[in-house]
Amino acid sequence: MVRQAYRLLKHKRMRHRPWWRAMTKPLFHRALWIPCRDTVATGLMIGLFFSMIVILPFQMLFAAVFTMRLKANVPIAMAACWISNLFTIPPIAIGQAWLGDWMRRSLHVPMPNFLTKVQFGIPEIGQVNAASFFLGMMVSAVIVSLLSYPLVHIFSKFLPQHLPVRKSKVQMKNLG
Repeated sequence: MVRQAYRLLKHKRMRHRPWWRAMTKPLFHRALWIPCRDTVATGLMIGLFFSMIVILPFQMLFAAVFTMRLKANVPIAMAACWISNLFTIPPIAIGQAWLGDWMRRSLHVPMPNFLTKVQFGIPEIGQVNAASFFLGMMVSAVIVSLLSYPLVHIFSKFLPQHLPVRKSKVQMKNLG
């Protein structure tokens, strides 16, 4: 599947266009597509962060741009964005609104005044502040992404045959 995506992005009809080449040139470094422990951990961290941010059509685009800039594994980051989809967004959004509301009430986290004035209704919770939802969304994104990085390293420690520890020669050449 990764090879098909790679070939699709380098299709003959598109690669001769200068705007497409400029946009996708960093994406075609082979180091961003070969899995190793560090690139997979960083890619998963970026992908899970953007999966918790509720910008459904653009999550994968932002994840791909950030993984290219941080030289992480692009397919892992984009696949991690699929965690939030039309079926999983409602429970994730409810949990984020609850977390933000709890943090604002118990920890007295200050929020900008214009966000506290905006209210919207969620059937299971009732009226929710945009400030509570935004705070819960950002906190859950940071927590999930920070937990994923050591989990990949633990997985690689116990099952080293699935994720190599060292970077390949191609990656070392491109990165260094």
